[in-house]
Amino acid sequence: MIILHNVRYVVTCDSHDTVLENASLVIQDSKIVDLGPAQEVKERYPQARVIDLTDQLIMPGLINLHTHLPMTLLRGVAENVDLQGFLELVWAEEARIMDAEGTYIGARLGALESLLAGTTTALDMYLHPAANHRGAVEVGLRHVTGPVFFSFPGPDNLTWSERMELAHDWPETLREIGGPYVPLTLTPHAPLTVSPENLREVAELAVEQGAIITVHASENVSENEDTVNAHGERPTHLLDVTGILDLRPVLAHGVHLVESERLLIAAKGGCIAHCPGSNLKLASGAADLVQYRKDGITVGLGSDGSSSSNDLDMFAVMRLAVNLARLVSGDPAAISALEIVRAATIDGATALGMSERIGSLEVGKEADITCITLDEPHLIPIHDPFTTIVFSAGRADVRHVFVAGEHVVDNRRPTKVDPQEIMSSALTHVGHLA
Repeated sequence: MIILHNVRYVVTCDSHDTVLENASLVIQDSKIVDLGPAQEVKERYPQARVIDLTDQLIMPGLINLHTHLPMTLLRGVAENVDLQGFLELVWAEEARIMDAEGTYIGARLGALESLLAGTTTALDMYLHPAANHRGAVEVGLRHVTGPVFFSFPGPDNLTWSERMELAHDWPETLREIGGPYVPLTLTPHAPLTVSPENLREVAELAVEQGAIITVHASENVSENEDTVNAHGERPTHLLDVTGILDLRPVLAHGVHLVESERLLIAAKGGCIAHCPGSNLKLASGAADLVQYRKDGITVGLGSDGSSSSNDLDMFAVMRLAVNLARLVSGDPAAISALEIVRAATIDGATALGMSERIGSLEVGKEADITCITLDEPHLIPIHDPFTTIVFSAGRADVRHVFVAGEHVVDNRRPTKVDPQEIMSSALTHVGHLA
């Protein structure tokens, strides 16, 4: 049992957006079992281990709703190009260095970077899912992933039947690898790269397995045009007629959606993973976050892979998201820091179907917690904790991280792995294949 004691601010992200001051939170096994006034809580658990957080803020662990973790090994290989140029360069590099071993090494590096930056959960689409998942959970991340689908061989050079075989075996593979609870997940790449017939097969398997789905959709104008040229319809329509949209998928990007598509996504319960950093860097466009929320779509935040955004920093994503939303709407009051923090926590959990488990700090939920120091010049003074989180704090301010109650980052020190070994392995793998 652990008490996070005398916390200056507890940002709960519960249904009332409660913020507690000078409070303590108790972790037992994987869950939060008590939360309240500091001294009262501490006196109830005299035998517990106490971590004093007098000068810290705690909040739900950040949820990265769209990424490609192993692409840490491809950081900087595709610069000054649009999405199509990016894919051409990256797929060639993936075929060259991202075998199962490279995927495992890159996933460990990505998970390490994520946890040190306060991210506790990532929805990850990538090749070699078993190697990817094993690498991420070894570091301590709550890692949501599954088999990736292309209707052509792809960088991993698999046939469609081989992909389906991996997918049928995925529930057992997930059980064997272990790690914090995650939902079964299937990850068709995009309506452009997966045929309508194959999308239907994925949808049918997802129903059979009870799996969630994530898929790229309408990331830039050329993707929409290419999808129409290849399959006769825009991405959202293809996802609808193939049954994918009925499964409340997480749509990555969703930058270029017309009103009818947005309303259809909202009606079907689909969610969007907004990735402002990647969209800006590739000049893909600016998703209208404020409008999407008005349309009734649950929107979470994602970093995308670190080959397109170059890092996995969800604090940077929050700041980009709020500033871009205000610019696009022309209204500095269009969205608040509080709403952005919710997008990076409880809204992401809702998109994953996990809002009863994670995404807020409440008794009975799993203890996925990020602790931020407030003892830094750029964090003084605090007039509003949400504003501080979004506009002032950064990943370097993260001190402790808990995932399912496990203390995976202790005063900026990873507890499950040797960070030097992970970084060395990544450099060796990339250097050896250069």
